[in-house]
Amino acid sequence: MAYSLQIVVDCHDPHVLADWWAETMGWQVEPSDPDFIRSMVEKGFATAEQTLTHKGSLVWAIGAAITAGADAGPDQPRILFQSSHENKAGKNRVHWDVRLDGEDRATVRSRLEARGATFLWAAGQGPHSWFTMADPEGNEFCIS
Repeated sequence: MAYSLQIVVDCHDPHVLADWWAETMGWQVEPSDPDFIRSMVEKGFATAEQTLTHKGSLVWAIGAAITAGADAGPDQPRILFQSSHENKAGKNRVHWDVRLDGEDRATVRSRLEARGATFLWAAGQGPHSWFTMADPEGNEFCIS
């Protein structure tokens, strides 16, 4: 039996980071359901303080998720960005690699840096090489 995969990233501003990663990956932020959220508040299952308005839409304050989109199917990988008040400390024990499918790494690096990413180092092994970067909240990832 195969399982589906969700990666969870603790961060200070989950909606902003989800937007950043959706643009980086060419993925989509999962849509919010403001009517459902309002009904949960009205019924007492949640409070207004657990919500916020992001890009004009009512959302749960604690998190946002991205996927490759509806065409990718129900078992596609999902990245959930969830709110955490703790600062990142040290090197990530898990990171992901963004495969560029032949696009020039230096060009992608420049675009990512212009959007708030940080270049950390270049590395390689045998015929493979990559750049290690950090997203706007300092989470490491590689582009190859």
